Amino acid sequence: MRAVRFHAHGPPSELRVDEVADAVPVAGGVVVRVRAAGVNHWDVDMRNGSSGLELRLPHTPGLEVAGDVVAIGPGVTGWSVGERVMPRFLWPCRRCEWCAAHQENHCARLRVLGATEPGGYSEYVVAPASELVRLPDGVSYEEGAALQCTFGPVWHALKSRLQLEAGTTILINAAGSGVGSAGIQIAKLLGARIIASAGSDDKLAMAKAEGAEAIVNYRTDDLAERVRLVTDGKGVQAVLDCVGGHIFEASIAVLAPVGRAVSLGAHAGVGVTVDLVSLFRAERSIIGSANCTPSDIDTVIGLLAEKKIRPNVYKTYPLENAALAHAELEARRHYGKLLLMP
Repeated sequence: MRAVRFHAHGPPSELRVDEVADAVPVAGGVVVRVRAAGVNHWDVDMRNGSSGLELRLPHTPGLEVAGDVVAIGPGVTGWSVGERVMPRFLWPCRRCEWCAAHQENHCARLRVLGATEPGGYSEYVVAPASELVRLPDGVSYEEGAALQCTFGPVWHALKSRLQLEAGTTILINAAGSGVGSAGIQIAKLLGARIIASAGSDDKLAMAKAEGAEAIVNYRTDDLAERVRLVTDGKGVQAVLDCVGGHIFEASIAVLAPVGRAVSLGAHAGVGVTVDLVSLFRAERSIIGSANCTPSDIDTVIGLLAEKKIRPNVYKTYPLENAALAHAELEARRHYGKLLLMP
């Protein structure tokens, strides 16, 4: 079968299509024919070496998959060949103290499709039957493959970590990214008032169409100054940030008293300066959010089935153009998700 792999860390050109051994079902597992696979920044970080993960090279990335069951391993019940499915991308051990506390994102033995295991940039993947979810009727393969790695972590960040409530004014940064566009939809669903920021007027126009009440171009405007202006000097009660760097610093500066900022990414810079006096005097909170749990994934799949959320698919590519998809993602010209279509 064909799979996109990188044999060394480096630029997008390191991605190439290889002929690899056919996928074979293992005990407790199934083989899924990949119809669509999500392209994520995590894939980029693994490819360029910035993720810090110890990968077995050559490596096949791809965390998000939607497809069809084509083979079933020994001991598997409840599944049939031909069913439309999505494997959850997180495979916790289900036995440790973190798993027992339903905080599987901290599982010490966590396996991750496309990270610790060969991923979805391939014609077929092997996944545990216990981590399969049926693709809901009326949901396309493309929508299924564009869901988990954005809506799952965003639901975890906004609902579990930030505990976002109706009526809260929230600043959502990088509104054109997969995380940002998912953030707008979920924040709106939870009844929040949304200020969206991005570095492109085109992206901001789409963010406004999705429910943002105010928009800020942080390439042409001073983010903090503009947010103060649109909030009549009050600032925002919450922030969802996946950017980091100076954008995160500006976001902290416009938090209202007792405001909360949740961080789930830092592609613009991992080191930031925080005024601790302002932080404790105004009782602001900075909250980290790491990935999501299986329950979060199942929740957003349910919301997708109910048509309460809708992943934005910006563009699709064949396997042979995986390097082009990575270059497009790094150029940040997209709104929503990029997909590979084996």
